[in-house]
Amino acid sequence: MPTIETERLVLRELVEQDAPALYDYFSDKHVLAYYGMEPLQSLHEAKAMIENFNVMVEKKQGMRLAIVEKESGKTIGTCGFHNYAPRHKRAEIGYELAPSHWGKGLASEAVEVLVTHLFATYDLSRIGAVVFIENVASRTLLKKMGFQEEGVLREYMVQSGVAHDVIMHAVLSSEWDK
Repeated sequence: MPTIETERLVLRELVEQDAPALYDYFSDKHVLAYYGMEPLQSLHEAKAMIENFNVMVEKKQGMRLAIVEKESGKTIGTCGFHNYAPRHKRAEIGYELAPSHWGKGLASEAVEVLVTHLFATYDLSRIGAVVFIENVASRTLLKKMGFQEEGVLREYMVQSGVAHDVIMHAVLSSEWDK
């Protein structure tokens, strides 16, 4: 598991001590409004989530890293990749931040260094991101990062029992290098 530093952040392996922070924002309906999962109900579920993320690494299916604010040392989110298909040189990214850190450019900072790391380390030609149509903040972030909207996947994700359309975004390594 890499440790990646930016000006304001450290991206590092998720550990059990991150569970209280993950519980705080993964139990927040605002954070999960466009996430495709139900709010966590207990600290035990947050610990299980961390274990599942780390099993994904062991199985070489993806990776999820803690986003830690350098100044405070607090875990404020996670980011990583999943749907890793090495044969096809592609993966999809995901990310979230605690609401108290929204609007500060931290998600952009984390996504930029994550995508750079993935292209450099995993020999990917394509990185995608699936985003709820209603998630304007995430769509704007990806567009700013150079991702292109490729099309609508109808009723692709279910949130609270309701199927939602999403937009597939992607950036190619040849575009990222520019």
